[in-house]
Amino acid sequence: MQPQEQLSYPGNGFSEVSSSCKNLQRNEQLSQWVENVTKQLMTEDLPESNENDFPGNFQGEMLPVYEEVGAVAALLGELRPRKVARKSSNESPGSVFLQHNHHHLYYSDDHDDQTYNLSVESSKRMISSRAKSPGPDEPGLNLLTLLLECAVAISQDNLGEAHRMLLELSQMASPYGASCAERVVAYFAKSMLSRVINSWIGVCSPLIDIKAVHAAFQVYNNVSPFVKFAHFTSNQAILEAFHRHDHRVHIIDLDIMQGLQWPALFHILATRAEGPPHVRMTGLGSSMELLAETGKQLSNFARRLGLCFEFHPVDKKCGDIVDISLLQVRTGETLAVHWLQHSLYDATGPDWKTMRLLQGLSPRVITLVEQEVAHGGSFLDRFVSSLHYYSTLFDSVGAFLPGDDPGRHRVEHCLLQREITNVLAIGGPARSGEDKLRHWRSQLSRNGFVQIPMSTNSMAQAQLILNMFPPANGYSLVQGDGTLRLGWKDTSLYTASAWTSLQTSFR
Repeated sequence: MQPQEQLSYPGNGFSEVSSSCKNLQRNEQLSQWVENVTKQLMTEDLPESNENDFPGNFQGEMLPVYEEVGAVAALLGELRPRKVARKSSNESPGSVFLQHNHHHLYYSDDHDDQTYNLSVESSKRMISSRAKSPGPDEPGLNLLTLLLECAVAISQDNLGEAHRMLLELSQMASPYGASCAERVVAYFAKSMLSRVINSWIGVCSPLIDIKAVHAAFQVYNNVSPFVKFAHFTSNQAILEAFHRHDHRVHIIDLDIMQGLQWPALFHILATRAEGPPHVRMTGLGSSMELLAETGKQLSNFARRLGLCFEFHPVDKKCGDIVDISLLQVRTGETLAVHWLQHSLYDATGPDWKTMRLLQGLSPRVITLVEQEVAHGGSFLDRFVSSLHYYSTLFDSVGAFLPGDDPGRHRVEHCLLQREITNVLAIGGPARSGEDKLRHWRSQLSRNGFVQIPMSTNSMAQAQLILNMFPPANGYSLVQGDGTLRLGWKDTSLYTASAWTSLQTSFR
């Protein structure tokens, strides 16, 4: 077992950020430009159709303030992230609606993605029409245009033409490029090439280096507020759900990784005025070795706090659990379930089985953090959504770290590129046999769960986290509809919410 990297908050290193900020103005144009280009590519020269055509040293995370901070929340200004209207149940399976600054993108496709007809000439006209608009330089524009044409070719099963364009892109774009546009295209091209090759050979079983993923996750946790946002808002919701007289609490983490978020919660529980509760934690993951190491580190931390603690590792996906007794839920415990969603790998298995397990557990609280990117639907659904989503993430990382920073490359290569590959090359009903739920919040409300509004204390926690990461004005934080949304440059990226079961029995 290799020692884990020590987790530390960014501190005096913020002075290094100034060297990268000079490229911020150029980089931040990418996200808006991608959506506008996609809009024109997907709406220009489409054939007419009728409505019937479409059926190491584990330190954890600590925040200086984790108490009553409602006064801070009252001082926060109103920010408005971009809103994404999700598909309702009565819409066609391939439809997508994106809204940004009052511009709308509509496109629909059948299950075979055969309604698209994109020509090179239409792309050239699109480029010409954009000549006077702000956006990336001409090479970056050409790269993204070729990438979009390649996506359409893949959606039409024109794999030979797609492969030709991908080879061309591999010679034009580098993951070490100076611009965000070039880096995004390089990683998307690599992921789409994986899809083409997998389609040819009929094999789709990527190898996952969990240790490398965890190491990159720690780096990402240090240079971006998104992971901390997920951790601390969820901790606050769990803390508020645990009543003062709950003497035995049980937390089930559906993908615990290294358990970075839990020491902060342990610290608060250990100093509770009514005395610390007995804490049990069930951690799910793919490696018993890594789970045992995580349990050891958490146990050591709890011991130093004087907290009674038990750790139960389960090396299964929650969707693969047939017998709920495997999770060892005991009578008299107050149960919480935490789920930080990501696209690094399939952490939970089939969604319908995960929902069935949650219904069977009937927890006091479920804390859910969702990525605002499409994991289900057709290839073009996922491509358009992920291109906008990950372009924004690349932009946010590029605003904090210079292009030659090894930490930035580790995050982009080990995390973001892996997620792009899983969304485009691994995911989708044609490959997995299962269509992922597009919006877990709406599904929970239809399956016996009631939303618990995120509190002003959670909002204040999130704002304190953002203050740690310059340029703070690049991030957008909004509290609404009972959720907290964190984004970059008015694009919503992560949404945190809390839920309780209608069938909750306080075990």
